[in-house]
Amino acid sequence: MSQEEKIPEDGEIISIENGKLVVPNKPIIPFIEGDGIGPDVWRASKRIIDAAIKKTYEGEKEIKWVEVFAGEKANKLTGSWLPDETIDMCNKFLVAIKGPLTTPIGGGIRSLNVALRQILDLYVCLRPVRWFEGVPSPVKNPELINMVIFRENTEDIYAGIEFEQGTENNEKFLALLKKEFPNYYKKIRFPKTSGIGIKPISSEGTNRLTRAALNYAIQNKQKSITFVHKGNIMKFTEGAFRNWGYKLAETEFKNMTYSWDMWEKTCAKKGQEKANAEMEQAKKDGKVLIKDSIADITLQQVLTRPEEFDVIATMNLNGDYLSDALAAQVGGIGIAPGGNINYETGHAIFEATHGTAPKYANQDKVNPGSLLLSGEMMLRYLGWTEAADNIIKAMDKTIANKTVTYDFARLMNNAKEIKCSEFADEIISNL
Repeated sequence: MSQEEKIPEDGEIISIENGKLVVPNKPIIPFIEGDGIGPDVWRASKRIIDAAIKKTYEGEKEIKWVEVFAGEKANKLTGSWLPDETIDMCNKFLVAIKGPLTTPIGGGIRSLNVALRQILDLYVCLRPVRWFEGVPSPVKNPELINMVIFRENTEDIYAGIEFEQGTENNEKFLALLKKEFPNYYKKIRFPKTSGIGIKPISSEGTNRLTRAALNYAIQNKQKSITFVHKGNIMKFTEGAFRNWGYKLAETEFKNMTYSWDMWEKTCAKKGQEKANAEMEQAKKDGKVLIKDSIADITLQQVLTRPEEFDVIATMNLNGDYLSDALAAQVGGIGIAPGGNINYETGHAIFEATHGTAPKYANQDKVNPGSLLLSGEMMLRYLGWTEAADNIIKAMDKTIANKTVTYDFARLMNNAKEIKCSEFADEIISNL
């Protein structure tokens, strides 16, 4: 049976009109259960999501799930790690959710997750970071951490442009560099033993990410957006990202934002006192403050001054570091959710951000929080915010009661350790 033949007949297709999702009461949503611990965390998460929707909307709304395949399960069933039919289904139904996937060893696809993002042009990796009461944390005040990271998903290192040391392509590229750009070639200290990578950052890629982050900040009444970059060193890639971000804010969102660049211009013309007064007035008027921070300093400041960050917009590699570092501050990647979104086409895949943890596969042991909270993000994306809020409240209550899976139980005093499926039972009972 093909994946298409399993589509629920009473379900409806999500569409997008004038840049806004049109979500029916019974949307068809594809899911990929994932590899390793994927089936365990998916079963638990699906039960909670369905229960929250049923309780919140009293049967008026319901997700019509349809399974699609990727990873090991897809390879066993179809001989392909990422079947074309799976891409077609995700493309057709716009919104999907997935568990963790194994990346095939050897040639071919470098990463199934990256492949899905690039094929569907899911240019935003959305990573909200917040603390749940009672979750063990290595920092003193994890409750101060409440921010959202907009990480560019298609450029930077994810472009995958590399020339392996010792290969013919590497030698060709170095020869080209030596001939056409000798000054840059001289900067490579050991050219004969160097692997080479190219880091593309475009104004188009920057602008659409920045636009998404600004729209989010304005709609959710956030105080600030911080562009995180290493532009002091990489002036024409990361530095350009910063500059393009400021320019977009000051043109498309001029009446809704106030930037550090604007402060500096006023300071130069009228002095610091006038610039400070201008900034304070902008804050009182509810404008979003646009600022920037060097990447290495940011990793320090999210530890020492996390309350100063609301929305972060950054490139791929910086976002990778930041999102995982922040996840560790609020309880670990086991409860860190993620979404990959194209706000222009409406396509989105929400996913667990952790790995497949094969040694725990089929043991009903691990925390389903990452996938569950990704489902909660998905509900917000659909506009079903009431059900999403109920999941958050129920999870908060369950963790505060210290009825948790092993990863939290081993770090809590007097906690009751329960299975993955039992954790789902507890959350459902607390809805």
